[in-house]
Amino acid sequence: MTDYDTDVLVVGGGPGGLATALHARKRGLSVIVADPRESPIDKCCGEGLMPGGLAELAALDVDPPGMPFHGIAYVSQQHRAEARFRTGPGRGVRRTTLHATLAARAKEQDTEWIRTRVTDVTQDVRGVAAAGVRAKWLVAADGLHSGVRRALGIEVTAGSPRRYGVRWHYRLPAWSEFVEVHWSPWGEAYVTPVEPDLVGVAILSGRQPEIDWFPWLAQQLRGASRGPARGCGPLRQVVSRRVDGRVLLVGDAAGYEDALTGEGISLAVKQAAAGIRAIVDDAPASYEAEWHRITRNYRLLTRGLVLASTSRPTRRAIVPACTLLPAVFRCAVNILAH
Repeated sequence: MTDYDTDVLVVGGGPGGLATALHARKRGLSVIVADPRESPIDKCCGEGLMPGGLAELAALDVDPPGMPFHGIAYVSQQHRAEARFRTGPGRGVRRTTLHATLAARAKEQDTEWIRTRVTDVTQDVRGVAAAGVRAKWLVAADGLHSGVRRALGIEVTAGSPRRYGVRWHYRLPAWSEFVEVHWSPWGEAYVTPVEPDLVGVAILSGRQPEIDWFPWLAQQLRGASRGPARGCGPLRQVVSRRVDGRVLLVGDAAGYEDALTGEGISLAVKQAAAGIRAIVDDAPASYEAEWHRITRNYRLLTRGLVLASTSRPTRRAIVPACTLLPAVFRCAVNILAH
């Protein structure tokens, strides 16, 4: 007899939650994933996996199909700056494809599922209870507006500037071997090839997005059929802490800056590994420092770029500056690609 239903209860069945489940199973821990949504789960996402993210997934024996891309291009009306990855290509992968691949691998590893939404969490020095499950540990990977985070009373603030994301899929062949980031005075558009005849276009902005902000891109997309929109935000979520007793926060639930630099999934998988290491070592407090280490470059570079782009003159200068300083642009892209 045992007082526990599982070693780890993972709340949230997206990439961060499923990566957590896979890391836990690699360490011999039993896992239950709680999520109310039907599989595969879709959400607003740039859908580009950086080379470092692909390597993290490969370590979990996860290899989602998609379209390779070889770097990042910043594009404005008059300028284009390109930076190639030094460590191999990234991959554009539809969010539903990534989720289905992760879920299939998790099921192969004997992960259990329950279809439920978690809104209440109780814990003591020995375990955590939620959704009728008693676990030794709980990992919350339930997104920007985490219900577990709210139930625990962990303070969170929607930071400024308030920006939102909207994504569509367009049915046409990719025209570039790069993920293109198109800049306008009002926002950025990310163009990611995800299938041979399908590209994802995600716009980040503080206002209602318009493809016509990007005249060259609008012309390229003209006549292509467009799928439904998916939205999310506000993007910046400042979370006061990521550990509460026997509960750890992973992925967007742990805090988020902005999607501008595109490595959200890579970071979520790395956080999942760090969270499970802390659990195995029975040292949950160590995860807080590790989270800060894992996300440091992302937080500093992304925050700096977002703040710089709030000034209209500075925003206009970003892409020209990248063309004039290609070595600096390549360095920044490759720091974030790992």
